[in-house]
Amino acid sequence: MKKILLIQVAVFILFAAVLYGKSTAEEKKKEEPLFNSSLHYTGRGMAYWYDKANGGLETVTGIPYQDLDCKNCHVKSCDVCHKTTVNDKPVYSTMAAKKEETCLRCHKRVATILQIDKNNDQQNVHSAKGMGCMDCHDSREMHGDGVEYKSMRQQGAMDAKCQKCHETVTPSISHKVHRDKLDCNACHVRHVVSCTNCHIETIVKDGKRVSIPVSGWVFLVNYNGKVTSANMQTFVAPGDKTFLMFAPQNSHSIMKEGKKCDDCHGTEIVKKIREGKLDLTWLENGNVKNMKGVIPVVNGVVYEAVYQNYKEGKWIPIDKPPVPGMQYADFGEPLSVEQLKKLSVPMGKK
Repeated sequence: MKKILLIQVAVFILFAAVLYGKSTAEEKKKEEPLFNSSLHYTGRGMAYWYDKANGGLETVTGIPYQDLDCKNCHVKSCDVCHKTTVNDKPVYSTMAAKKEETCLRCHKRVATILQIDKNNDQQNVHSAKGMGCMDCHDSREMHGDGVEYKSMRQQGAMDAKCQKCHETVTPSISHKVHRDKLDCNACHVRHVVSCTNCHIETIVKDGKRVSIPVSGWVFLVNYNGKVTSANMQTFVAPGDKTFLMFAPQNSHSIMKEGKKCDDCHGTEIVKKIREGKLDLTWLENGNVKNMKGVIPVVNGVVYEAVYQNYKEGKWIPIDKPPVPGMQYADFGEPLSVEQLKKLSVPMGKK
């Protein structure tokens, strides 16, 4: 009898230990910081779209993402944003992390567009109101929610939306005509800054990023069932291989008044696109110039651009560059022929 009782006690202790171990493991898992799965920490967005499996830049470079300096573009620890100094002592600060300059240290393209607008005395409406990054973006976007998103454009990754503050809009003709077909950005983004001729060989050999920035334009693509603002980027890979990418983007250059009808409809740009070809960039006296205005992105259209090598600090045009590889990244898709047809008719005419 005593033997049976001892066995029962031993089994009970063993069972309790298993439960305790499982509970402890679960508690430990709960305590693991969500930040380790956030896009800020993983930098997964760049890696995902670069991957050859997704038709990315790797298809022309042949270089795995982990062999590029790009992989270092992520937030390694809380210190990067939250660490500051008070009375000559290091401390963590929420206020330090919320400062716009903290965000712009890494988000260089946003910093560039804000500076361009400031230089041209055309500040975006949010900056003019004294708003900063964290007035639209929240801590979940910064720190993550435990889900390893593929990209910031993946549904659920971002919370920032115009409608969070602008619950209603002025019932203008434009709003009535476009209804739910256009995202706010399609009309209210002034322009985007694009990096052209991103030179992969220089990144690999020297760990240095070189490109030619251009602005004064905005592209249109489909995203999440609506037409939205987008950007482009061109690349030059070893062997004079070329690559062109289009992706949805909110440049943060926001206008209070949206674009006029004839900024998008019945333009010379639309006419050239309907003819099947548009020069995005070209050379004038050795300098890269670019098309200005609203540029619809349509599959099958040839978008010409200048492709150059970077040698000893100088840009050298590639003679007869190959047809570039093409990618629609960040879940963006080209406009349809029917959408282009609607853009080709000047407003007020049938």
